[in-house]
Amino acid sequence: MKKTLILSLVLFRCITGNAQPVGNNKTPDRWTIQSPGSIEWNISGRLPHQDHLEMSGQKVSLWLQYGVDEGKKPGFVRTFVFPSFRLLPAKTIASMMYSVDDDNLPRILLNDKLLKKGVYNATVMEDQPEKAVTVRFDGVFTMESVIGNSGAILLKRSFYPSIDKALGLEKLVFINRGSQPAKIEMEYMRRELRPAAGRASEGPLRFVAATVNDGLKTVDPGDSVVFGISYQALAGDATPVMDVNLDKEEQARRSRVQEITDLLQLETPDEVLNTMFYFAKIRGTESIFNTRGGLMHGPGGLRYYAAIWANDQAEYVNPFFAFLGDAVATKSAMNAYRLFAGYMNPEYKPIPSSIINEGKGTWQGAGDRGDMAMIAYGAGRFALANGNIDSAKVLWPLIEWCLEYCKRKVNDEGVVWSNKDELEGRFPSGNANLNTSCLYYDGLVSAAMLGRALGKPAAQLKAYADQAAQMRVNIEKYFGATVEGFKTYRYYKGNDTLRAWIATPLVMDLFDRKQGTIDALFSSRLWTEDGLASLAGNSTFWDRATLYGLRGAFAAGETAKAYDFLKYYSERRLLGEHVPYAVEAYPEGNQRHLSAESGLYCRIFTEGVLGMRPTGLRSFNLTPNLPAGWNFIRLKNIHAFGTVFNIDISRKSGNNLAVKISGKNKIKDYTVRESKTVSIQL
Repeated sequence: MKKTLILSLVLFRCITGNAQPVGNNKTPDRWTIQSPGSIEWNISGRLPHQDHLEMSGQKVSLWLQYGVDEGKKPGFVRTFVFPSFRLLPAKTIASMMYSVDDDNLPRILLNDKLLKKGVYNATVMEDQPEKAVTVRFDGVFTMESVIGNSGAILLKRSFYPSIDKALGLEKLVFINRGSQPAKIEMEYMRRELRPAAGRASEGPLRFVAATVNDGLKTVDPGDSVVFGISYQALAGDATPVMDVNLDKEEQARRSRVQEITDLLQLETPDEVLNTMFYFAKIRGTESIFNTRGGLMHGPGGLRYYAAIWANDQAEYVNPFFAFLGDAVATKSAMNAYRLFAGYMNPEYKPIPSSIINEGKGTWQGAGDRGDMAMIAYGAGRFALANGNIDSAKVLWPLIEWCLEYCKRKVNDEGVVWSNKDELEGRFPSGNANLNTSCLYYDGLVSAAMLGRALGKPAAQLKAYADQAAQMRVNIEKYFGATVEGFKTYRYYKGNDTLRAWIATPLVMDLFDRKQGTIDALFSSRLWTEDGLASLAGNSTFWDRATLYGLRGAFAAGETAKAYDFLKYYSERRLLGEHVPYAVEAYPEGNQRHLSAESGLYCRIFTEGVLGMRPTGLRSFNLTPNLPAGWNFIRLKNIHAFGTVFNIDISRKSGNNLAVKISGKNKIKDYTVRESKTVSIQL
């Protein structure tokens, strides 16, 4: 077996053409919604087409590239990443990883004729052609094809990761729809690759691809046969190859998906948003790896595993986990903050931007990105919404330390010094950027609330509140500006071009310049066919900024405009050319489905549409912002603020909304005007 490198020859460029404002030259949807938890591509015209997606379990991530050519012939490249199987030198990307294309699979024969292999082959042996018919994704990727000129054999090919083993699976079900028995054979294969001993971090490592249920089978009309291929990582020379039960592993995967999606259920009149939210929960939560350093959420994307970042984990996804209530996710969030807390020090040297290599190493190669502001913001929001006083007590020293670090970095003009931001120098950010100061501001606000719940000294809490009030003034004074004709914010001193991150103040309830900011965000200068451009006039986009922008627009009460753009964005990501998740960026990373961005998508609804702002361990503010055509929104099975509850909002007369909060044998009813705030005490 050769180790296939994923090069530009086989990668798919997902973005097409020049950026266009929303609504212009919209490409027709390729996929359709079959149910809130399933999308399907009926393969007809607009070929060839190629795409990629990622699926993860606690010991493996499967990055699947798939394609269909003009003749409907399918092909696949399967890349398996094993986060806890480490290579040397120790660095972020040093997970053991192997790719397998169709040329490296065992041969399959139907009635003694070879099955023609896929579009990625170096060689083609055509006897029995295969034509793809449909592709379905419901947490498991399944392609259906017909085999042979008569189409008498139907092949259902499925891919999925094990939920708890270093194991990826490929399942092939051949169904005989003809009138005669069919002979179907998959040849035996067991191939093994080993990194050199000097490149393995802890003892010998092995990658084994092996057939399951191989051999020659006779399949009667109406009957079927199941073959499979397992792709597994093993540690040690003597470790036996795992026996694999394809159906059991598939059912475990489906059960884990169901476990995630049963939590925090969104119901709106918009099926696209409901379904995108459903899938975002999967991607946001599945990418948690069981490592020597504990459960670690990782972005994925063939690079980022067994490691955590101050932005992706501490800031983006962990506050979402506080509402979701998944036990694995909550443990991973607490572990991330614990790992960061291990680097607190009396000299206030910065905590690393990233802790890598299963918690044994660090990365801080981009300078001061405002990481302590990210951690304080995320830990404060997580602690409040999680509602567990013991966890909050554990997190409090980390929040205190990070806020003190930021306080010591406040410059002579009253904002926080940081020589980079989360884009790590890809675009200018000066020596004090809008993002860092806004994150610090919100961290102070949360700390004052959390400290009150923990019984911290009144003088300390007043200091936090006073610092937050002063930081709010300083943000306006230092960053407030007219940029390209819009009354909004400059991103740093000297900045005269619009930036996507002007959305950050809206997310932190800083609405002094909301109209000019929203007008700028959704102008043709910033909004493109793929969301917000990072820098006006530049084709680069990062979904995280778009997701912040949409959340902020809803929070600011700009519901009609925010909904139109959210609907467009969601349909493109869920049903378009590259599906079904929020992505990282383009051109960098070729729109990888990094996991934390899906957490940010869900936060558009919790913190944007519903305006849920934690105010205590048992309380939050609710500021609902329903689109005009919606008569209701429901968020069910919320695990937050120390309890389980539902929110049901429906329209009454005028601008009034009926709000029902229900939990165990308790129902509270409120009436609130659209975009107005009601305080909820659970």
